[in-house]
Amino acid sequence: MTLAVRFEAVEKQFGPVRVLHGVSFDLAPGRIYGLLGENGAGKSTLMKILAGYERASAGDVLIDGKPAAFASSRDAERAGIVLIHQELNLADHLSITQNMFLGHELRKGIFLDEPAMREDARAALGEVGLHKNPDTKVRELIVAEKQLVEIAKAMLRDTRLLIMDEPTATLTPSETQRLFALMARLKDAGTTIVYISHKLDEVERVTDEVIVMRDGRFVARAPTADLTRREMANLMVGREVSDMFPEKPALASNAPLAFQVDGASVPGWAEGVSFSVRQGEVFGFAGLVGAGRTELFEALVGLRPLAAGRVSIEGETVRLRNPRDAMRHGITYLSEDRKGRGLHVDMTLKDNLTMMTLERYAHPLIDTHAERDALTLAVKDFGIRTGNMRSRARMLSGGNQQKLALAKFLHPDPRVVVLDEPTRGVDVGAKRDIYFLIHRLAAEGRAVIVISSELIELIGLCHRVAVMRAGELVATLGMDLLTEERLIAHATGTH
Repeated sequence: MTLAVRFEAVEKQFGPVRVLHGVSFDLAPGRIYGLLGENGAGKSTLMKILAGYERASAGDVLIDGKPAAFASSRDAERAGIVLIHQELNLADHLSITQNMFLGHELRKGIFLDEPAMREDARAALGEVGLHKNPDTKVRELIVAEKQLVEIAKAMLRDTRLLIMDEPTATLTPSETQRLFALMARLKDAGTTIVYISHKLDEVERVTDEVIVMRDGRFVARAPTADLTRREMANLMVGREVSDMFPEKPALASNAPLAFQVDGASVPGWAEGVSFSVRQGEVFGFAGLVGAGRTELFEALVGLRPLAAGRVSIEGETVRLRNPRDAMRHGITYLSEDRKGRGLHVDMTLKDNLTMMTLERYAHPLIDTHAERDALTLAVKDFGIRTGNMRSRARMLSGGNQQKLALAKFLHPDPRVVVLDEPTRGVDVGAKRDIYFLIHRLAAEGRAVIVISSELIELIGLCHRVAVMRAGELVATLGMDLLTEERLIAHATGTH
């Protein structure tokens, strides 16, 4: 059974801030729509209204021609509308099966039908290509696997309209291919799909039509085939987007070593990894999900045990037992999980920014005026868009949360900066800002290490890229050898 949706003059206010301004457009059954816009454009808010997570302040949402105002996401799911969130919405202490059926448990009489739920979960996981025991606790999964659980969970509902918010942000190319095939099957069955993504190559490839929002307003729609990626980007930002990547800073062949790792081993994740990064260099790490990149760097900065290996910073061998040790020695690591490990989203912008450097502001009482001045400077330097300097971090859009996280982890003035998926889930404008920031850091003489699943990002940013496969560093490529084909070949073992 198909479903048609129309938004009529939908508005939304959070206190005095209006985030949606009379949005009107419709969604026909059995089509895949790319919903585009910069972070803060109102895309996610509009979809949360459709999926029952928020209520519109004014205007109507029509489902099959009749006004609908869902009291909760459960009500929307009963109507066949399911939202897969960008930020993962799973209970870590529960199993995969328990997460997938939470609030939708199957029963046999008065008892839970656990065998039936386990088998249904296993089948849905197979649909998305995640071959894990359904009894596995979610806390044991990596971020990409959790994303696949979210997608599989949506497959268990009687879905007529599926909203996917940045679903491929952590997925490998093969996992992304499998997802696209699943989307095609759903479309053929009459399901409407709203695909929110900042990866314009994916939007170009899988959507039938593009709808663009900007500053809380509907601004354009067109058949996907009629737009180039550059035209999509220009519609999103409301101006001509110049080259995404800045010119790479010159790197002297005799630039001093800033960071050196010899024979690093992380139990279950990495074995005998050695590399070095020079001052002023942007050094990338490529590899498939599960290759051990994130786990290696978590061990190097003291977030997990390092079984063997030596770490040197500017020629001095150091032992980093925890992130505070790392910070004292001039190295900082920004996790790919900005909400779980990057920011305290229920704290203010100021408190997030200065959390790692409080001793700088304690005399002995906290100098709140100095903290506010630091925040004002960070907002300007990092281009953080906020309507209220006193707001909590969760009120920022995804791209602005990422900029705040960058400001926080750069506030201690590190010499070595490790950025894990620094542009995951951020829009084209914020991406460009972050790319230019990375090159500014390198131009200042810092060593910058970028872990990324986006090969174009690594090619555009880095002087050299190391490739990991199954816990081993299998190749390091200089600028003259950086191509997608070579990186994929090394990552997959087909070189």
